[in-house]
Amino acid sequence: MSAATAPWPGDPHDENDFPAGTSATAEDDEELHLRLKQAVETTDAPDAVFAVSRHGRRTVHHGGSAPPPPTPRENLRYELGSASKTFTGLLLAQLIRCGLLTGGERATACLDPDRRTEAAAPVTLAHLLTHTSGLPALPADFHLRALPAWHTAPYARYPAARVIDAFLRRGPRHRPGTRWRYSNFGVAVLGHALAAVTGTPWENLLTDQILRPLALDGTALRASGPDTDAVGHGKDGRTPVPGFDAGGFQAAGALRATPHDLLTFLEAHLDPAGTPLSGALRSVRTPLLRRGLGHRHVHTMAWFRHPTDVGPMYFHGGATLGQQAFLGFRPDTGTALAAVCTRRFRSGDPFVATAYGLLAEG
Repeated sequence: MSAATAPWPGDPHDENDFPAGTSATAEDDEELHLRLKQAVETTDAPDAVFAVSRHGRRTVHHGGSAPPPPTPRENLRYELGSASKTFTGLLLAQLIRCGLLTGGERATACLDPDRRTEAAAPVTLAHLLTHTSGLPALPADFHLRALPAWHTAPYARYPAARVIDAFLRRGPRHRPGTRWRYSNFGVAVLGHALAAVTGTPWENLLTDQILRPLALDGTALRASGPDTDAVGHGKDGRTPVPGFDAGGFQAAGALRATPHDLLTFLEAHLDPAGTPLSGALRSVRTPLLRRGLGHRHVHTMAWFRHPTDVGPMYFHGGATLGQQAFLGFRPDTGTALAAVCTRRFRSGDPFVATAYGLLAEG
């Protein structure tokens, strides 16, 4: 991992937030409809929704191999898995912009203020969010505890208290800030640290700071029922699986959202000035670190960032036991993409490749 490209939390880019473009033509609309229809068919899932916003103009196509559910697919809430981390990143950015935190706070001190000893190189909130904490992907005993419910609810067997205890007992494997390693464990700890330091339960904190200000009424951390939430399926695309229970990993992957809410969330990133979270939304677009050969992999507080011929694209994917999601946006073209499906792919994933390709094409 290289040094960060900007001081934490970073100054926003001088990019156009929502560049002006020519009005869409009927031919443009028809072409986009056809591309989204093909994307749904390529996904081959019981339910799939591909939703695109271009300069605020939305196009949504949905379908699937299963009979249409009673509630239209575009109005159901879908499990986001790790794409939930983009909301967690924005939350930390907002708490920093409000002056409540700096990002440099020690996670141990947030979770246990009476703790008097700590490693010479402490894990900070910034380390946890950017996957540079030195923590493994999951706690050392996670698989052992999750095994009895591996195909139904593995995370549910690892509650919040155990996540916190695993962090306080073992700490990082590597010196914080020296290596990038994707860690659900780290972001889960971040969620508990933010809740502890603000004295606010995680669900309330996210709702008050992010969901309510952005009017995301179709986004929640808990399942409500079959008329509200999409039903996931396994690798075969036919076997239903239980709704995802994130256990103590809420900040890393618990959110559910409708496709239209996801577009609202992404449109806010494209047009920060039109929202009450403008400063935080600008912050999460700022590159913080680069890694890999030639420093090709760029990360912000909340997003993976890849180049295109005319500007960067920001994206994040996620998966649960039976659903997948892909979110992304491109400031250069004013394009946002939200794609969800009710099937878990484990190899040769056509869903992610199709969604990424649509965003890359602009």
